[in-house]
Amino acid sequence: MRIAIASDHAAFELKAELREYLIALGHEVADLGPDSADRIDYPDYGYKLAAVVADGTVERGVALCGSGIGISIAVNRNPACRCALVTEPLSAALAREHNDANCIAFGARLTGIDMAKACLDAFLTTSFGGGRHGPRVDKLSNPQLQQG
Repeated sequence: MRIAIASDHAAFELKAELREYLIALGHEVADLGPDSADRIDYPDYGYKLAAVVADGTVERGVALCGSGIGISIAVNRNPACRCALVTEPLSAALAREHNDANCIAFGARLTGIDMAKACLDAFLTTSFGGGRHGPRVDKLSNPQLQQG
């Protein structure tokens, strides 16, 4: 699978570890930066990640910052992206199965490497369930489809 990964300075080390883990699993990984732990603005990297997911350059995205909140908000500004901030494998699997999430976010100050790997495994091996979830997911990118 083609996967992009991006972070802010607070998650630089977690990004490096997860990049190597994904490569070891056989995935093609695009590291969108940053290239050091120097202070940067997480929205810039969230927008970069969202752009390559939205245009189909990659199939999935991994977004990281100190809490995971800010960068996930930035990614979700792109209507083609569904970025789920997760803390354990069940929420990662449900993000895929129910919400067809194409990006996952972690907070480096809140999630350890082993838990992040377990979440990635669940996220990358779970398929979208479709069915009753399909119309709901369609509404996530198309608010005009809402009823009432």
